[in-house]
Amino acid sequence: MKLATYKDGSRDGRLVVVSRDLARAVDAGASAATMQFAIEHWHRVEPELRALYDALNEDRAPGAFDFDAARCMAPLPRTYQFVDASAFLNHGHIMEQAYNLSVKKTPGIPILVQRQSDDFAGPCDDYPFPTEDDNGDFEGEYAVIVGDIAMGSSPAQCEAAIRLVTILNDVSMRTHLFRELQMGFGLINAKPATAFAPVAVTPDELGSAWSDGRVHLDMRVQRNGEWFGNPNGREMDWSFGELLAHLAYNRNLRAGAILGSGTVSNRGHREVGSACLAERRAVEKIDTGDSSTPFLRFGDRLRFEVIDAQGQSVFGAVDHRFVPVSEKN
Repeated sequence: MKLATYKDGSRDGRLVVVSRDLARAVDAGASAATMQFAIEHWHRVEPELRALYDALNEDRAPGAFDFDAARCMAPLPRTYQFVDASAFLNHGHIMEQAYNLSVKKTPGIPILVQRQSDDFAGPCDDYPFPTEDDNGDFEGEYAVIVGDIAMGSSPAQCEAAIRLVTILNDVSMRTHLFRELQMGFGLINAKPATAFAPVAVTPDELGSAWSDGRVHLDMRVQRNGEWFGNPNGREMDWSFGELLAHLAYNRNLRAGAILGSGTVSNRGHREVGSACLAERRAVEKIDTGDSSTPFLRFGDRLRFEVIDAQGQSVFGAVDHRFVPVSEKN
């Protein structure tokens, strides 16, 4: 099943069901007016939403209309908790090698960070940032939206609570990153609002590509229409279930919590490219002693998309342009 949130002038938008081919949609308000309501009442509304999804795919859903990603907010426009992981250790290894970093890590313990969750960006909205001196960067990631998870749940129990899967661009401002890391108390200016794909899907929609709590599909990244990378999600060093279990070790997770995978990164990065500028710049530094790929410039357009084995876009695309704050659409 595929779900999205259409803009309607409110903070939470209105929930729509989207066809498998992303061509048509239908309002889901009779079952759930918003995505948050759907997640909180999943066991009751999921069968109704799935019946509507089946009807939409069979071209018999009353009131169906053409789907337009440009009208979408993030699938869940705001939520109570967003946590981002760094679950692809290859990404960290590249950064450590390039910059001679000594990062204190505990073997077997994933890296997680609390993030802003009150204002997510839509997939096609212009993305404003104050100045090019912030050294804007992008990070293509997978993410899951969960139902309620009880404290102490096992990885298997946590994976069973995953309601939806999507992708995101985790925007970074590299100028502020090392300063804030050295302060040792979290990231603020370095991590502004996150932009999400238009559509979130139930894990079963991924078929065999959803395996071991990971998405075994390429993250296709373009900058200004040119290929940047297509790393695959299968190389996560921890599954989403394992990450969620670590997070829930001593706390309850409430319906609507979002967990990001961290930058998708593969050991074969020289062949498949990268999903973020910092990683490519680090590879350049390793190879040549200097980084040549520039950080984001005003007017840059980014696209992140995942295509399944049948050639179908799974989540739609994050396809947005970076602009000065004064030009925000």
